[in-house]
Formats: sequence, C-alpha cells, structure tokens
Amino acid sequence: MGHFHLYKRGTLRSALTDTAALLKAGMALSTGVVLLLLVVVIRGMAAPAPICSLLGQPALPLLSAEGDINIGAVFPLHRNALFKVHSFTSRPEKTPCISFNQREFQFAQTLIFALEEINNSSDLLPGLSLGYQVYDSCSSAPLAIHSALALMNSPGPEDSLGDPSSCSRSPAVLGIVGESISTSTIGISSLVGPFNIPVISHFATCACLSNKKKFPSFFRTIPSDFYQSRALAKLVKHFGWNWVGVVNSNNDYGNNGMATFMEAAWHEGVCVEYQESIHRTDPREKLLEVIKVIRRATARVVVLFVGLGDIVPLMNEMALEGDPGLQWVGSEAWITARLLTENKSYGFLRGAVGFAIRNARLDGLEQFLDKFWETVFQCSFEGGSSRLCTGAESLAKLNNQYTDMSELRIPNKVYTAVYAIAHALHNLLTDLKNDTDSGKIPVYTPQQVLRYLKEVRFRVKTGEEIWFDDNGDVVACYDLLNWQQEEDGTMQFHVVGLYDSSMPPEQRITFNKGKLVWAGGQAEAPASVCSESCPTGTRKAVQKGKPVCCYDCVPCAEGEISNITDSNGCYRCDLEYWSNEKRDLCVLKPVEFLSYEEIMGIVLVFFSLLGSGVTTLVAVVFSIHKDTPIVRANNSELSFLLLFFLTLCFLCSLTFIGRPSEWSCMLRHTAFGITFVLCISCVLGKTIVVLMAFRATLPASNIMKWFGPTQQRLSVLAFTLIQVLICVLWLTVSPPFPYKNMKTYKEKIILECDVGSAIGFWAVLGYIGLLALLCFVLAFLARKLPDNFNEAKFITFSMLIFCAVWITFLPAYVSSPGKFTVAVEIFAILASSFGLLFCIFAPKCFIILLRPEQNTKKHIMGKTSNDIRY
Repeated sequence: MGHFHLYKRGTLRSALTDTAALLKAGMALSTGVVLLLLVVVIRGMAAPAPICSLLGQPALPLLSAEGDINIGAVFPLHRNALFKVHSFTSRPEKTPCISFNQREFQFAQTLIFALEEINNSSDLLPGLSLGYQVYDSCSSAPLAIHSALALMNSPGPEDSLGDPSSCSRSPAVLGIVGESISTSTIGISSLVGPFNIPVISHFATCACLSNKKKFPSFFRTIPSDFYQSRALAKLVKHFGWNWVGVVNSNNDYGNNGMATFMEAAWHEGVCVEYQESIHRTDPREKLLEVIKVIRRATARVVVLFVGLGDIVPLMNEMALEGDPGLQWVGSEAWITARLLTENKSYGFLRGAVGFAIRNARLDGLEQFLDKFWETVFQCSFEGGSSRLCTGAESLAKLNNQYTDMSELRIPNKVYTAVYAIAHALHNLLTDLKNDTDSGKIPVYTPQQVLRYLKEVRFRVKTGEEIWFDDNGDVVACYDLLNWQQEEDGTMQFHVVGLYDSSMPPEQRITFNKGKLVWAGGQAEAPASVCSESCPTGTRKAVQKGKPVCCYDCVPCAEGEISNITDSNGCYRCDLEYWSNEKRDLCVLKPVEFLSYEEIMGIVLVFFSLLGSGVTTLVAVVFSIHKDTPIVRANNSELSFLLLFFLTLCFLCSLTFIGRPSEWSCMLRHTAFGITFVLCISCVLGKTIVVLMAFRATLPASNIMKWFGPTQQRLSVLAFTLIQVLICVLWLTVSPPFPYKNMKTYKEKIILECDVGSAIGFWAVLGYIGLLALLCFVLAFLARKLPDNFNEAKFITFSMLIFCAVWITFLPAYVSSPGKFTVAVEIFAILASSFGLLFCIFAPKCFIILLRPEQNTKKHIMGKTSNDIRY
C-alpha cells in the first residue's frame, strides 16, 4: 500500500473528512487502508542541501502528527506481510501487508489519545506539545527493524517525498513505544540500544528482554514472562495437574516463555508429556501433526503459551475434528482475545483458565474512538440529524475489537508507556530549566530521556503506581481468568483470582469466591495425572524410563511410614516407635517383659509357689519327726537350713517376673546367687559330714571333732560370704539396670535387666558352678560307703541334675530372645531347686511317711561284711 503526505496536527478534522470523501467516491480500498487514511498533510518547506542521501525511498509513518517533541511507535497493524523473492533486475517494490488487525489499531489510537490528553494538560509538560510517528511492522521482525531505522533518522517536516532527508542529524524521536511482538521488539531494541534511544513495550513479555547487557535501553509496562511462566506452573500445581502437554509459539515469546515454564514446572513437580511448537506460517500438515499428538496423549490439560496469531490456525484445525475434551490453560497473549470467544466453532475452549494483565478503565478513550469512527463513516453514535452508527460499518465480516471497551488490559499498557515518557520528559524539562538561562532553548536528547526513565515514578489516573526496576520491568500483577458461557450462549471472561509478585511466595496466588467452570462446563476440576495418587502408607517408585510423575505405589516397609499422599519416600519411625498396620502412623512399640498376667508368667509363679509350698511341707514333716533316726542321722540342722534356703530359691524366681526396675534388677541376680550358694553350701556340708562320719569309724580317728556342728555352720557362712563379696563388688562397680532392648525385635521393645558387668554376672554363676562341682565330686566319692541309708548317693544324683540343668542353661540363655531369656533362667532355678528337693528329701519322706518300720537306728546303721571296703 502507498504512503501519504503528513498533515499538521491541527487539521485532523479535515483529514477525516477527506477520508470519508474517498469512501463516497468508491475507491476500491480494503478496510485497513481506509482506516489508515488518517494522515495529516504538512505544508512543504524548502529543505537544505543534503549532506548525505538515503539509498532508496524513505519509509514514512502511516499515522503522524508533528509536535515540539516527537515520540515514535511501531505496531503490527496488519497480521501478515507478503514478502516476495526479488529478481534484482529492478527496484524492489514495497512489501504489501494483509489482514488488518483492529486490536493493534486500537493500541495506536490509544497512543494518540494519551498524547492528546497530555497536550491538553496544564500539569504535565506545560507549554510543550507531543507529536507522534506511528509505523506498521505488519507482524514482521524485518519490517519492525526497518521502521526503527526510519524512526532513528526520520524525514523532517521540511522534507518532501521526492527529496531525501538529511541523515546526519539526531533522531527525530526521543523514545519509541512498541512493539507488540517479542521477536520484533528484540530486533528494535538490539538496533537502537547502542544509540541509547529508549524503547518502551506494552506487550513484549519475553523474559530475555530483561537482559540489560543486550538491551540497555529497553523498558516495558507489561510484566515479564519470568513471572507469568512461574504463575502458570503454580496454577497447574495448585489444581493437582502433574501431567500436562504444552504447545508454544515458535518464536522468542513462546520459546523463552515455555523454557521458563518447564523449569518452574519441574521445581513444582509437574511433568510434561509432550512439547510442540507452532507458528502462523506453518503448513497445514504441521498443524495436523500437532493436533494428532494432543488428541492421542494421556494428558488432559494443555498449556498454550502462544500468540494470538499462532493460536487461530491451530484452533481452526482443531474445530474441524470436534471437541477434544481437554482443559486449556492459556497465556495472556490470547486468554482475553474476543476474536476467540466470539467464534462459535471454538466452543471447546469453554472453561479455559489463564493469567491476563489486569483490566483498567480509561475515561475518555471510548469517546475519542467514537469521534474517529463518526468522522470516517459520517454517522453518529448519539443519533440526531446524522445517520446512527451501528459499530459495524464496512466491518460486518470482522470481529469489532476496535470499539470493544470491556477489555482495555493492553491499551492501558500503551497509555502507561506514553505517560512514562511524558513524566521522564517533564522531570528532564524541570531540571533543564533550573540549570540553563531563560533565554536559551533546552535541547532534549534520547540519552537524557533514557536516564530519567530509569528513575521515573508516577501514578496514572487508574490508580496504578508505575516505576521500573533495574531490568526495566514493572511489578507483575495478573488477573486469573476463567472462560464461562452465559445463559445467552456468549462466552465471557470471569476474574476468579489474582497473582501478585510483590507478595510472599506462598501468598502470590489468591482465589475469589466465584465458582470456576471447567472443560465441558463441568463443576469439578478435571484430573490430569500419569499415575493415580499414592495413598498414605505408600511411596512413589518411578517407572523405569518414564518421567518422575509416572510411578507405582509401593507400600512402606515395616517400621516406616508416609502420612501424606504422593510421598516420595517413607520415613523411619524413631527408635521407640513402630509403624501401624496401615503404615501411616508411628505408634509406640509395645513393651514386652515377663509379666504376672500372661500364661507363661502364671505357670512359672505356680511352680515357684508349688516348690516353696512343698519345701515348707517337707520342713513340717521333718519338724514333726525330728527325733526319728532318719532325721537325726543326716544332720538335722543342715537339713532344716537347706529346706529354708530352698524355699528362698523357689521364691527368688518371683523377682524375675514383672516389669524390671532398678531395684528388682539388682535384687533378682544377687538373691539368686546368694540363695543358691547357701543351698549348695549346705549340701556340701552334708557331703563332708558323710565323708567325715565314715572316716571317723576308723581306729584312732578323731576327725569329727574338727568338723562338728559349729564348723559346719561356719563352713556354710564362709562359702556364702565369698558370694556376698562378689555380689557387693558387682553392685558397686557396674550393677544390673533396666534396659530397653530394641535390637532383638524391630517391632517391639524388650524390657529386660542388663547385667551391667558381665564379669560380675559370670563370676556369680561360676562360683555356684564351682561349689556344685566340688559337691558332686565329694558326693561321688562317698556314694558307696557302707550304710543302708547313705545320703551321698542322693546328693550325687541331685548334683548331677543340678549341673546338667545349668550346663544346658548356658546355650539356652544366650540364644533365647526377649522375655524367654528370663523364662529360661527361672526354669533353671526351679529345675535345679526341685532336683535338690526331691533327690535329697524325697527318699527320707518316703521312709518317714510310707515305711516307718525302716525309720530305726538298727536299720540305718545296719552293716554287713560285704558293705565295707577299704
């Protein structure tokens, strides 16, 4: 399309009238061309001789007005540029553009509205007028760079279209607003950055533009995708979607935004099943392949980080195959596009959620746009004498985004960008007036504006405070939108939440009380997981060769728990705790000890009491028949002492039953050691008495006077004192103590008595064994002495049983687990005690009670010649 002469700003009405006249004349122009005939003709002035000349035709702005200070702007007013392959045999023609973009034209008109508002203000830049030069990049990065080159050295008001402009002067603009596309903005910023010409974008969100080393003069009034990508990752995580598919635009906006999203999603524990990239210029086969991947995937949530121009071709092909039944999550580039909501074939987008720039109300903008519309189409929105405007004059086949005042999210950012430059200029003007003489005209340079932009801080009439951080970014604040279908069938945007990057991380996303609608109009959020959630008591085990979100649920091992769903691991309980049956709670381990309430304890108590009772009964029988020969013949005093000590042996086993305590642990081992030594000492005394008695029958033998009753008592006392000394040393150095044994069993605690000093414990047992062995040897030697009732035979047999029990006890004691160790020790005490009781006293009781005729001195002392051996 051709370029047109510039008019003075004051002749805007005449320009619009001329445009309307062209419509009436029936010029065959596209709607976009008609709207761009808003040019203002500038009176020609004689240009000075050029110092250098441009090679080729100068690029002229499509919309412009001259002011004291000019601002440049680049907008993609068309969606596509028709590039041609040049033959290099003739001058290349200008690149034609197609598919007029009404939304971008609204942005351009918003810029003009903001400048008109500033020019009419008495508070901001008083006495100065701001002009503009608006270029069309046609959504093409090369044309955007071409526009930036033109703004860096624009033709002045004195230049004509035929004469080239001087290319040696300073840039005709002090700042550039634009571009809407990140890739084009990167090209512009890379070009003008070395010349310190500030660029303020209203819609370029690529996080890469925050790099001040590459783009030192770049600013933006829209938040960086650094925040949006992380907000989307947190949103996906919030709704429990850990298995998603992603599609991004194959440009700087989509590639960088998706890379940031992927990183943030990984940190949030979200896995991506597939990643596809698309571009508006892709062939249909490529789009169909992407749709095939989306439909065949198991992920039910798709994150679309794409530009509006890229999503339309994809949705057109998707609509042909019907509703895929997916939940869509969108970026701000398309989530507020009326072009999509008003297309009935895109009904499958119902329930889509995504973040959008916060909405705003710009007072006066609607009237400004209406005024333009009325002038172009010779109608009136208020009626009256003129024809009533319908809002669809010659635009019936297009979605009328130009007059849509409900979504001013991005126009507000254009408005803010203009005011940022104006406030920087105002601050610059104030400082220059203070530093220069009143007679001199201040000189403004882009470098000065750049410096003041870095420090600018102001509040626009919408109430928002604007300032730029070190990266040229503003504070990120988004509305969370949900596409909901109204009763009349229209699709509307409902604000259901908010994201504010200035808040603490855990408070950045907040949700309103409004109800969300999901894909297909469902009231419940859809599930999108590779594997179902693992319940408590299990852990996730990643499936081989698959992402971490694909896992099997493995039950926790014994002693480990997981008390949260989807736990990555099981956690071992503390030493005194054990996992419950469900493996979701640590409970105190049961404490096990030999108690009086359990069957084993009851049985052992019964035999202990039985033994002491039988021993007492034997003592009673002996007491009754204490004057009979069989009682008197075998040292009745030692017999009564032995019976008393046997009773103590039976009763000491009771100290091994019950909950161990510090005193019971010391008592049980010392009582056992001392009482058994008392018993063995008595038996040893009786054995010695038998030997001495028969030795005393030899001629000239008076040995019995050296081992009378007093010596017998002293021998028992002496043997016992040695054991008492061992026990005292044991208790003094390292006494037994209660001990929680958590090694034998993992699932329970064995409460037992630790012997403390192992030397002391085995010394007590060793001393008992030594006395028993000595007693056995002496009794064995005296077993065949001539006597009808030779007690040495029974002592030999009792010691044989005693030694057998305790020899068997050693391996059983060491190998028995838990409370069975105590049971083995009690059994050994009772068995050896019963062995002594029955082997020594049962034959005597048998004669006393059942064979009284044998209980005579003659029978006991009866001897034959065959009985004596020398």
